[in-house]
Amino acid sequence: MKRFDEGDAWIIEGMPGPLPIGLNACAGQDPRLRQNWVRFDEIRSGGWDPAARVKEIEVAGVDAELLYPTPRIAQTTAANADPEMHLLLVQAYNDSLMSINLAAWKRENPDKPVPLAMFANVAGSYLWGWTAVGAALEIIFQILPVALGLKSTIDAGLARVFFSWTLHAIVYFWLIPTYIAYYTIFPRAIGGRLYSDAMARISFILFVIVAMPIGVHHLFADPQVGAGFKFMHSVFTGLVALPTLLTVFTICASAEIASRLRGGRGAFGWIGALPWQNPIMLATALSLIMLGFGGAGGLINMSYQLDASVHNTQWITGHFHLIFGGAIVIMYFAIAYDLWPHLTGRALESFGVMRAQLWLWFIGMIVTTFPWHYVGILGMPRRMAFYDYLNPAIAPQAFSVVMSALGGFILLISGILFLIVLIRGQIAPQGEAGAYRFAVPVHMPARIPVALNSFGLWLALMIGLTVVNYGYPIAQLMVLPQTNVPAVYVGAVR
Repeated sequence: MKRFDEGDAWIIEGMPGPLPIGLNACAGQDPRLRQNWVRFDEIRSGGWDPAARVKEIEVAGVDAELLYPTPRIAQTTAANADPEMHLLLVQAYNDSLMSINLAAWKRENPDKPVPLAMFANVAGSYLWGWTAVGAALEIIFQILPVALGLKSTIDAGLARVFFSWTLHAIVYFWLIPTYIAYYTIFPRAIGGRLYSDAMARISFILFVIVAMPIGVHHLFADPQVGAGFKFMHSVFTGLVALPTLLTVFTICASAEIASRLRGGRGAFGWIGALPWQNPIMLATALSLIMLGFGGAGGLINMSYQLDASVHNTQWITGHFHLIFGGAIVIMYFAIAYDLWPHLTGRALESFGVMRAQLWLWFIGMIVTTFPWHYVGILGMPRRMAFYDYLNPAIAPQAFSVVMSALGGFILLISGILFLIVLIRGQIAPQGEAGAYRFAVPVHMPARIPVALNSFGLWLALMIGLTVVNYGYPIAQLMVLPQTNVPAVYVGAVR
C-alpha cells in the first residue's frame, strides 16, 4: 500500500495504476458518505474488523452476511497473467478469511466452545492452505525459473515430490464438507443428537495432523525417493483411517440414539426403526457403504507390496471415483436437499424422487467403479486413450468396460432426477423454513479443553511432520542433478 496526496491505495502487479481503498470498505455505509480516495485511518472499523462489522449488521437488523472478494479485489487477481497464481490468491483469501473469523468469534465469545461446524471448516481451510504449499514450491523452484529463461531443465523427480505434497491432501477440500454433514446435519435431520462433540473434533484434528505427510504413497514406483521415506508415508497413510473409523462409530451411535428416541428396541432391532424414508438418512447410509469400499481400497494402495500390483492401473481410477464421486457427492446431494428450503424459502416435497435419485446414484457408482477395480487387478493401465478389445489378450476385459459405461448412464439419470427435484422445489409456493440448525450433542459441553478448541498445537504438528517426511527428499533432490530433464515449452516445435 502506498500513500498519495488524495489518500491510500494499493499498488498491485498487473493493474494499470493505483487502486484506492475507499470503496473496498463501504458495506452498509450511507451512499452519500462513500468516497473512492480515503486514508486507512479514516475507514470505520466495520470495514476491516469482523467483530465491529457483526455489531453493525446487528444494528441494521441483518441476520447473516455473505463475505466475498469485492469486484475491485477480484479484478487484481484477474490482472495477474499467471493462472496458477490466480488459484493461490483465491486459496490465500479463503484461508485467511477462515482464520480471521475464527479469531474474531473467539474474541467475542471467550468462554464458549467454538461451534463444531466452524471448527471443522477452519480445519479444512488450514489443511487446504498447507497442502497448496507443495504446488507453490513447484511453481517457484521449477516452473518459473524455466518460464523466465533462468533454467533450461526441470527436475522431474523433485517436481513429482512437490506435487505429491499437494496431490493427496488436496482432495480433503471436498471430503471435509462431507464429514461436516455427517456430524452437524445427519443427527438433527433424523431427529436425534450427536453422540460425541469431542470425538468429532478429534476426527478433524487427526485429518489436520496426518493427512499431509502421506503423498509419497503415490510415488512407490518412483526411484528418486528412498524406501525408508516411502515406509514412513505408508504408515501415516494408514493412520488416515483413524478419523474415518471414529466418524463411522460416532455416526452409527448417533443413528442409534435417534432410533431409540423413536422407540427402537433390541441389539439390532433399532436399525429397522430408523427413518429410512428420510433422504438424509438414506444418503448417509449409502455414503458410508461406499466410503467403506473405497477406504478398503485405500488401505491396499497404502501398502508398499500390494500397491505394486495395482499401481497406475484402473484400480486407482475406481478407488478415487468411489470415494469422491460416490461417498462425497451423494452427501452433497443430501446437503443440497437440506439447505435448499432455507436458501430459497421453498419446500422440497418430492421425497420419492429424492430417494430414487439417491439409490440410482449409489447403484450407478457401484456399477461404474467395481469393474474398474476388477480390470485394474487384471493389469489394465489408466490414462489410455484407446483400447483394442479385438486383441485376444485384453478381449475378456471388454465386458467390464461395458458395465462401467452402463453405470455412467445410470449416474446421468440420477443427475437428471436431482435437477427435477430442485426445479419442482423452485416452482413450489413460498414458505417459511425457519432458522437453520446444526445437530447438538447428547451432552453439550459447557467448556472443552483448549486443545479441542484451537489449532496452534495441531498446526505445529502438521508442519513438523510434513518437514520430517518431506524435508530430506526435497533437500537431496535439490542438490542432485540426476533427475533433471530438458524443459519442453507448450506449443514449441520439437
